Amino acid sequence: AGFEPGSEIANMAILGYDLPTVFEGRGSLEAASMGVDILPGEMAMRCNLICIEDGKIKNHSAGHISSEEAHELIDFLQQELGDEIVRFYPGVSYRHLLKIKGGDKHLHCTPPHDVPGAPFRDVLVRPLDPKATDTAYLINRLIIRSQEILPLHPVNLRRKAEGKDMANSIWPWSPGYKPCMEPLSSHFGIKSGAVISAVDLIKGIGVYAGLRSIDVPGATGLYDTDYEGKVAAAIEALKTDDFVYLHIEASDEAGHEGNAELKKTTVEYLDHRVLRPLLSAADSFGEPLTIALLPDHPTPCRLKTHTNAPIPFVIYKPGETPDSVQVYDEDSVSDGYYGTLSGNEFIHAFFADPE
Repeated sequence: AGFEPGSEIANMAILGYDLPTVFEGRGSLEAASMGVDILPGEMAMRCNLICIEDGKIKNHSAGHISSEEAHELIDFLQQELGDEIVRFYPGVSYRHLLKIKGGDKHLHCTPPHDVPGAPFRDVLVRPLDPKATDTAYLINRLIIRSQEILPLHPVNLRRKAEGKDMANSIWPWSPGYKPCMEPLSSHFGIKSGAVISAVDLIKGIGVYAGLRSIDVPGATGLYDTDYEGKVAAAIEALKTDDFVYLHIEASDEAGHEGNAELKKTTVEYLDHRVLRPLLSAADSFGEPLTIALLPDHPTPCRLKTHTNAPIPFVIYKPGETPDSVQVYDEDSVSDGYYGTLSGNEFIHAFFADPE
């Protein structure tokens, strides 16, 4: 309660974390995946490369810029804007990291995917506490400076010539310090576990949760990701690990694009390229395998952003009597055995013994 329906909030809740106690922003979680340590007195932020057009946020992803192009731009930003206080770190595609020494996290920051079409000046960073005024000023100054220098970089000149969206601005958001999170093993008796994702945020949550991160070549975080490779990695991990958190980002990105047809395709891919082979493999394990399927949050195409509506989930436990629900959708599952669960109740239902 009291949190926006972001991926960091949703995935930490799914894994059972008490958000008011442990949440420290998205940036510090992604830093863990990137191998960047957040020291005492340092603040981390997610730093998107975005596209600004006519003074408005055109999209949150700079047209899903490639990691190779983005790394050139982030290195350039570090060279031009970085110093002993400010440090940029390259991530994947449009998702990067900004670390500020002495930064104050008490800021109002707007995720760019929440405000497509908004004039960027209307959603610049604001301090929530007078102590954070200098930090807010610094971040907004970095945004303006990035808009002055990025359009002239060869990467953006090339993208413009090719008719692609330019990555002509940074957009830092979700500030925080280093979190203090207990591993899942301390609560659920997991001896070992793994996380599989193309997204640094999910990998970082996994790191703090005590899960080893498995990288899959061809995992893009988009509709063209290597579904089969991720499933194969999950099945292999289950031979030795007690728990695997398999995350696939494709349908969320399609929702942010407002592309209903693409989102439908990604859901169909999840059905026959992910769930079906996982269920088939479950029969070959020497012990019962519990499988859950759920989104972390809705991303309706008509809104192009997250909402806080309840999400449908299914839990399969061998030996457990199924309920009467025959269709997996938001309306049908509300009549299911579990009803509506809140926050960290899901993980307890997942690990509970079959009835």
